[in-house]
Amino acid sequence: MGVVPIQKALEIARDADLDLVEVSPNADPPVCRVMDFGKFIYERAKKDREAKRAQTKVELKEIRLRPKTNEHHRGFKVKDARRWLGDGMKVKVTIRFRGREMDYPEIALEDLKEIAEELSDISVVEQRPQMEGRTMLVILAPAKVASKKKEKEQPEGQKQAEVEAEAKK
Repeated sequence: MGVVPIQKALEIARDADLDLVEVSPNADPPVCRVMDFGKFIYERAKKDREAKRAQTKVELKEIRLRPKTNEHHRGFKVKDARRWLGDGMKVKVTIRFRGREMDYPEIALEDLKEIAEELSDISVVEQRPQMEGRTMLVILAPAKVASKKKEKEQPEGQKQAEVEAEAKK
């Protein structure tokens, strides 16, 4: 309708048996619409719910070890971390010191570096190894989560066609 005085806009809304809703108050002049306000609120709440549902909540899983943890036991823990990283979760690897173990933090640092190296194919180090009191920790985040989702969305026939096209090159 163009630029209309407030009184005339209110009159138009009253005649249409609707509400005058200010859509963009920061614009110059402010933008208003004649609409059903209840429906407007409902639509906006619906959009908010959809946006909230679409959000991915990143979970943080933790693996706790000790400097004396043997290779075999650590292997089980690393396998769990690999599964979690594959599912798109972050993993916090914690090594807890007890007693005189605090005198040899380089043992724990070496363990954390080895674990990060083992998982380097599917993860990136988000937080470098650091000491917090009697614990040393590193946080690993999944790498290339988006590419895995794209692969899942593509039908098998398309994947095969892409592989054959690459082979011809």
